[in-house]
Amino acid sequence: MNLHTIGFTKKSAQTFFALLRDSGARRLVDVRLNPGGQLSGFAKQTDLAYFLRELCGMDYVHMPVFSPTPAMFQGIRKLHRHWPTYEREFLALMEERRVAETVDRESLANSVLLCSEHSPDHCHRRLVAEHLQRAWGDVEVVHLV
Repeated sequence: MNLHTIGFTKKSAQTFFALLRDSGARRLVDVRLNPGGQLSGFAKQTDLAYFLRELCGMDYVHMPVFSPTPAMFQGIRKLHRHWPTYEREFLALMEERRVAETVDRESLANSVLLCSEHSPDHCHRRLVAEHLQRAWGDVEVVHLV
């Protein structure tokens, strides 16, 4: 099973949608806590489904089960919490939510996990992808950068 990840910051719309189109994925899974945030630009939830359908032939779905809690988000963004602490807390949240057992695998097959961070290194989309890879076993994670 292929599972891609992408962030939209530091990318032009042209680059972002070309990466998605060239990935061959069929669905974009938005894992952001605030998909309609004012800083989302071309990736604002209200426009993204249209752009994906028209430019890439992809579906759009928002899955908040893969989002951090508001307190976790504030901790990493505004309070500049230490990344390893955030990572441990976020992975514990994924376990608590039992995402690997409750999310339909087929709904994520050949999908792209979307968040805002340019690089997957310090982004929860990478943590989600790796958590599912460990739990499901046969998942190939590809970061679109």
